[in-house]
Amino acid sequence: MDFTGDAVSPHAPYLCLMTEPEVHQITEAQTPLSQEQSGRTRRYLWSMGIRTACFIGAVLTPAPWRWILIVGAIALPYVAVVVANAGRERSGSDQITFVEVRNNRNALGS
Repeated sequence: MDFTGDAVSPHAPYLCLMTEPEVHQITEAQTPLSQEQSGRTRRYLWSMGIRTACFIGAVLTPAPWRWILIVGAIALPYVAVVVANAGRERSGSDQITFVEVRNNRNALGS
């Protein structure tokens, strides 16, 4: 059978891709701490993997690239630790706002 998008018979098999339904958030709650920590751990491990690649590349490459890779391997741990420890930052929207509510019975026009 031809699946080019031309006229398809009602008896033709269809290819159905299973996708997860989209989840809509209706709250401004922060992401759970466990998800945030796993994300930071993943970013840190990627940075250390790149650092390891820089060390291996520094051994295998000629002089100008060698020094660039060594500088990258030395600077990456600092950057990785700073990014991993960035954690939760309090934004202005996290603070509690108090609103004065007055009881005004005439507002609805009794």
